[in-house]
Amino acid sequence: MLDYAVPFLICFPFLISVFLLLSGKNKAIGNAFARIGAVVILITSVAFFAAQGINRSFETASLFTDTEIADYVILGGEILLVVVVVFLCFKYKKYWISLLSVIPTVAIIYVEETAAKEEMAHIFLDKLAMIMILLVGVIGSLIILYAVGYMEGYHEHHKEVQDRRNYFLALLFMFMGAMFGFVTCASLVWLIFFWECTSVCSFLLIGYTRSDEAVNNSFRALWMNLLGGVALVGGVIFFYYLYGGSNGGSLSCRQFVTLTSQIITGAPQYAGIALFPVFLIAFAALTKSAQMPFSTWLLGAMVAPTPSSTLLHSATMVKAGIYILIRLAPLMSGSIVGSFISFIGGFTFLAASFMAISQSDAKKVLAMSTISNLGLMVACAGIGTPETVWACVFLMLFHAVSKSLLFQLVGAVENSLHSRDVEDFHGLLYMMPKQAMFMFIGITGMFLAPFGMLISKWSALKGMVDAKNALIVLFIVFGSAVTSLYWSKWMGKLIAHPHKTKEVKDVTEGGEKFSFWIHALIMVLLCAGLPAVSAYYVEPMLASTDLMSVAEPAISGSTLYILVGILMLVFIIPLVLYFSEKNNGSTKKLAYMGGINTGKNDGFVDYMGEEKGLYISNYYFEKMLGIDKLMVPSQIISSAALIIIFCLLGGFVIGGLL
Repeated sequence: MLDYAVPFLICFPFLISVFLLLSGKNKAIGNAFARIGAVVILITSVAFFAAQGINRSFETASLFTDTEIADYVILGGEILLVVVVVFLCFKYKKYWISLLSVIPTVAIIYVEETAAKEEMAHIFLDKLAMIMILLVGVIGSLIILYAVGYMEGYHEHHKEVQDRRNYFLALLFMFMGAMFGFVTCASLVWLIFFWECTSVCSFLLIGYTRSDEAVNNSFRALWMNLLGGVALVGGVIFFYYLYGGSNGGSLSCRQFVTLTSQIITGAPQYAGIALFPVFLIAFAALTKSAQMPFSTWLLGAMVAPTPSSTLLHSATMVKAGIYILIRLAPLMSGSIVGSFISFIGGFTFLAASFMAISQSDAKKVLAMSTISNLGLMVACAGIGTPETVWACVFLMLFHAVSKSLLFQLVGAVENSLHSRDVEDFHGLLYMMPKQAMFMFIGITGMFLAPFGMLISKWSALKGMVDAKNALIVLFIVFGSAVTSLYWSKWMGKLIAHPHKTKEVKDVTEGGEKFSFWIHALIMVLLCAGLPAVSAYYVEPMLASTDLMSVAEPAISGSTLYILVGILMLVFIIPLVLYFSEKNNGSTKKLAYMGGINTGKNDGFVDYMGEEKGLYISNYYFEKMLGIDKLMVPSQIISSAALIIIFCLLGGFVIGGLL
């Protein structure tokens, strides 16, 4: 099954995307292809995970040593990507950006063609890869099913945008195929190709509307991600030639980690040189994960239709960077590179959390929250201890499910309310109760005790304390407090009694609702099954990467079961109170106001005897914490940190070569 399932998961989405492109403007055929393709990928990824991932004896599998035909396909794909980028860069007069695509592609093709041919597996599976396959397959498929219905309402609401939904859906499938390849490939050359493929797909998705804002934002995302691609190629080439080249160097991902680890531990005098390619690849991961100073590309992605934002923020684009950093965690642990990477991640977590307070646009709140939570994951991977990497994996899982659900809900509500301002969500529970309920589940999953994200943050905080990293501890403490503020403001709006009656036509389609239900179910199951997921997948993954020197889990099983028990009470207690009040026939309670309550909890009579309507509004601190106030200083601080570490490691390299 291994020999067929992985190539199928990689190739099938690309095949569906070709069918969608050939279907032109035929919506019925395009929707049918998209739905069938998404269901097939969903079933295949779940079945594959069930067949291999549940097997506790399964550790690793290396596949496909003879890949001559596939290598030529990858080579053709690399050239095609360059042609697309260069054409669009010249079309929109962004000439210099094309160099970021041409130069590294030519360099890696030269290395690949001149390198001595070696026998190595091109597909590698372990527990982490299996988790990523399930994450990409399930969340990605649900996003596509949601997108089919969403795009109908989107184009009804946005008449000014040319209807190219089949093209849009094709890009989503390409994205999924690239991500499946990215998380399973064992070849550094293949890794670079799939990396560039996700960059180009995100660029095309962000520019879908072809407005001036969309074009500018898409090229910003392109050059930042291509810059990361340059760093990735530079790290691969540096590693290949420094450690042997044709005389023994390797283009294998596993060899990179193994050889670098041996040099760091066995020859400390060369550790600075060995860490230089590690830094370059980690730098690439920072760009992909939208860390400071590269966060603005992810904010700009909000201009695209919601399904693309959902895909970029949840299961694919940004998680590619986190995946790479988890792979690099054993090399960064206790090193100067790990210290700087964790600083940038922790600082991004804090800065983005503060900037999220000032946002009332729901998608921007989600975007800043995504950048913030990714920063915490980056900080955990940079520290590289068992507890922090354990926390990083679970942060990634819970964040993917919650953010996918929340982005989809914001898009669905926007199609009905024609607004995505959090202030317009006032009383959403009374206007669109089902959407409000799902939105409540998504938000609670992000920050409320004792849900999974909070357990993961607690583990991250404990790991930072054990690592004696006081600065990151402060970042996490204050960043988490701020996180509670902006999520609480949003939740308060959902359950507040409407200050005015408003008829809302719910245009949410069946595919969208199906995705909501599955996401909510996954969130609840993931919370309840956290101990099992930890024992079966995360802890074996840590052991396989030599991050756990002892057999004990990062967090004790008894602690996890206590937290899960508390989680069940969160659901049980409100239900008990609700049914007890219902059976007792309790009357409606009047809220205290600045005057005499009118009896409907929607207004009061003031001291002059006049009736006043009640309106509750959040305060957003725009003048103090706005993006225009904090983004540039945050970028300067993080850029300074990157320049410092680059100069330090560059000095080690130059000194070693001389």
